[in-house]
Amino acid sequence: MLIKKAVYIISNPDFEKCPNPDRPEFAFIGRSNVGKSSLINMLCNNEKLAKTSGSPGKTQLINHFEVISTLSESNAKTNAQLWYLVDLPGYGFATISQRSRRRWEQMIENYLRKRENLTMVFVLIDSRHTPQKIDLQFLENLKIWQIPFCLIFTKSDKENQRTVSKNVKDFLEAMKKTWQFLPQHFVSSAVKKSGKDKILTYIEEVMNQLKN
Repeated sequence: MLIKKAVYIISNPDFEKCPNPDRPEFAFIGRSNVGKSSLINMLCNNEKLAKTSGSPGKTQLINHFEVISTLSESNAKTNAQLWYLVDLPGYGFATISQRSRRRWEQMIENYLRKRENLTMVFVLIDSRHTPQKIDLQFLENLKIWQIPFCLIFTKSDKENQRTVSKNVKDFLEAMKKTWQFLPQHFVSSAVKKSGKDKILTYIEEVMNQLKN
């Protein structure tokens, strides 16, 4: 897959105000400061698309981006595909009140459970850390809600490969305690652009399955 264009459309506090659900939608979510914006910018070849910040919790709305992609340069005009990429607020640490946090969490849950064209959720996990309870609990929620997802282990350039591999393995082992089947997973680095092609190929495969 080649992303030809990606543009910001709108930000909303309510899933009912999101754009018309007329195309596949792929959402990205993870713990605050997991590198979500950097990953989205890498995938879309635009460093300024999603706003990055050194302060966790900056994304507080449901952010929609319209994406135009093709299979290859040779058939760009005949096989253009339209889809939405969604940047969701992070879960976990954020300097907000308990009341605001609950409203925030409800906004995310409503979107995940009720957005009818939501095709896949990419859950981002920081590969620098050992398995975190908050990440595992969020995945349990997705199981209860029956929402399809896969994992992206981010920031793989920030640690040596042995540590990254061990953290990924330990996370998947932790999942095996409550999951019969493990989801698709990718290891990425926005800095080195690693994992980009595999993630985009996966999105392409999922969209092709929708056509069949």
